[in-house]
Amino acid sequence: MRIVVTRPQADAERTASALRQRGHEVLVAPLMRVEPIAADLAGRWGAVVITSANAPAAVNDNPARAALLKLKLFAVGERSAAAARAAGFTDVESAGGDVRDLTRLIGEQVRDKATPLLYLAGEDRAADMIGELAVHDIKAALRVVYRAVTAPFPDALIEALTAGEIDAVLHYSRRSADNYVAGATAAGVAKAALAPRHVCLAEPVAAPLVRAGATRVAIAPHSDEAALIELLAPSRG
Repeated sequence: MRIVVTRPQADAERTASALRQRGHEVLVAPLMRVEPIAADLAGRWGAVVITSANAPAAVNDNPARAALLKLKLFAVGERSAAAARAAGFTDVESAGGDVRDLTRLIGEQVRDKATPLLYLAGEDRAADMIGELAVHDIKAALRVVYRAVTAPFPDALIEALTAGEIDAVLHYSRRSADNYVAGATAAGVAKAALAPRHVCLAEPVAAPLVRAGATRVAIAPHSDEAALIELLAPSRG
């Protein structure tokens, strides 16, 4: 299949590699780019918490980085854990799942509930990590360290859609779906952009596409990339 991946560049390249290994042709067309946000991370923290692979690198130039690297880091999954190690964290624990798995892991391992944890997050967040931790009587402070900035449709994507060369588009977040719809309208290819099959990570992700008139929408049974890519298998149509 000929598939479009609209994630930020680094994430898109990883996804594209997995798709190409399955024999798909991939057009990487990032509609968002990730940029760091300066944040005051000074303080006494019990551990670091991340729910995105974008968070660790976002603090590379932060004055508190050296102190943070000495702390234990709890990551939501293997990819975010790998990003943390690549950024210099050495004591990294992966929940290997979703936010609930991460909360459960932290609840099992954190004994000092007096010292708050530091949650490094993006400007847009789907889950209330602070609230989830509070259920376990664990204090945490949120610091926004990166944002996703919208980018316009690249020429290659406009040309491929106009020519009817795209079989499917992958969507990982509601914001990325919103960006896709808005970008297609701005580029004058709204009808062509809605024609391919749209494969979405979750039902809320699909909402902007359905609202815009997309009729070929598939939703992954589980909110992970493996389930999303599995929907592209020939037997899934």
